[in-house]
Amino acid sequence: MPYQEISATVTDKNMQAVKDAITAIETALPFLITLTEAERKQLRKTGASRLSFVQDAAQVAQDNPDILPKTFDVDGFESAVALFTAMTEINTLLAQLASQIDDTHLAVGVEALSGASDVYKYVKAAATKTPGLKPVADQLGQLFQKGAATRRANKKAAAAKAGAK
Repeated sequence: MPYQEISATVTDKNMQAVKDAITAIETALPFLITLTEAERKQLRKTGASRLSFVQDAAQVAQDNPDILPKTFDVDGFESAVALFTAMTEINTLLAQLASQIDDTHLAVGVEALSGASDVYKYVKAAATKTPGLKPVADQLGQLFQKGAATRRANKKAAAAKAGAK
């Protein structure tokens, strides 16, 4: 079902509640890190699809401790598995929320841009008869053209990237 036009506001109180919730998450997870792009590329990829493998390996290690070398840190491994399991759940929940936020942001942005385009058309038409609107029409026109140039550049870059694959 297509979405309905969104009519809502985010009050200062709501915005502060969101910021507080984000701060609470950061406080609850003080070990979070930020990787550079180069560091991310060097790491072996993991995710929800690897969770079963990791959990099964942890169970095997727990059931068969005698097959592991003495140098293998079983406690450290079990701790990493527990954290990976928890982080997978948190990541899934936040990815769902991020997806909803992104979709809403996109839809509301389209609505706002459509309204702005209408205003620009009205201002442009009125500028020929209303003193003082010409500079406003010119300013909106420059911003409109800048947005169009950015869209063309993005499409060209996407086409080039698709052609390179």
